[in-house]
Amino acid sequence: MVSPPVPRRRFGRTELAMPVFSCGGMRYQHSWSDKAAAEIPSDSQTTVEAVVQRAYEFGITHFETARGYGTSEMQLGRALKNLPRDELIVQTKIGPRANGAEFREVFETSLANLKMDHVELLSIHGLNTPELLAQCLTPGGALDAAEKLRREGRCRFIGFSTHGPVDFILDAINTGRFDYVNIHWYFVNDFTWPAVEAAAKQDMGVFIISPNDKGGKLYEPSEKLTRLCAPLSPMQFNDLYCLSRPQVHTLSIGANKPSDFDEHVAALARYDTRVEITAPIARRLNDEMESVLGRDWVRHWFEGLPKWSDVPGEINIHEILRLWNFAIALDMEAFAKMRYGLLGQGDHWQPGQNAAEADSLDLADALKKSPFADRIPEILREAHASLFEGPKQRISES
Repeated sequence: MVSPPVPRRRFGRTELAMPVFSCGGMRYQHSWSDKAAAEIPSDSQTTVEAVVQRAYEFGITHFETARGYGTSEMQLGRALKNLPRDELIVQTKIGPRANGAEFREVFETSLANLKMDHVELLSIHGLNTPELLAQCLTPGGALDAAEKLRREGRCRFIGFSTHGPVDFILDAINTGRFDYVNIHWYFVNDFTWPAVEAAAKQDMGVFIISPNDKGGKLYEPSEKLTRLCAPLSPMQFNDLYCLSRPQVHTLSIGANKPSDFDEHVAALARYDTRVEITAPIARRLNDEMESVLGRDWVRHWFEGLPKWSDVPGEINIHEILRLWNFAIALDMEAFAKMRYGLLGQGDHWQPGQNAAEADSLDLADALKKSPFADRIPEILREAHASLFEGPKQRISES
């Protein structure tokens, strides 16, 4: 192996030496349909192998995929056969099921796709709601099946991935039955920090999902965001901002070409001064948000907001206001439009509705605990007018 520039962190109680960047497998696959295995073209597989090789050369030995990522597992399995198995940390993810036998059957398919007899990390994929957690915890369900697989040596550690609200994530962490968590936390979404802290208190590994895409669509940053993050790029700022917290162990890089690693690895030249360099940038970004939106709003807009399920029309007020804030203050419209377009699809990955019906609904009771009850309806109207471009196609979330 080339001498790795990518530092490693202890991945909680797993004791795995986890590189601070992981190679995520959601973007490089040939097809979202796993029925397309026989149709994988040679150029697609060559690209995956080049991505994997580039990651390995940088010392990135954690490779993460999922049963729901179409041909990703198959293509990763073919690529990893060229690397020393004992140096790798391989993770796949399988959706929750109440039937443990069904969960095990899907897992066997994953191992066959990966051409392996075990994985280091097995995740319950998409634990986003209390109902899914209850299903997972059902006696004889997915978690019981995963624990049996661990006893058999088919996986070493069990975790879960989530897009859920922080209160729910805390409930899942507090079961005490998971070794690690895949979670969204970064500058544009600080609300899950209590869950990161709770995971750290239980000595769980913490894997940050999609810091470049759901962390702000940072591969296409606005001119304003780019200026405010200097001397770092927005992507590099977010990397080092996340890694400035010792509770965070690794960030996913969803690469679909070898060069996708380069900007991240370049950020590591500042790794030893990550706190010193990111703190003033974060202050600058927050100061700009307060200058544009008002200090009182920026510091308190989220207070007293109801859950989306308790709002007439199930409008996800919290998410809409979060997106609107970054669109208005930091010119992050492309990011806000991408996420806003996923509202209203009736699934648990981006729950609740957009603000299309806000004018026709009485939100007074839902907003009665908010210090901005009088302002929010107009902001919802503005957000919908500026951010709605039609529904976005949701792919299986990382």
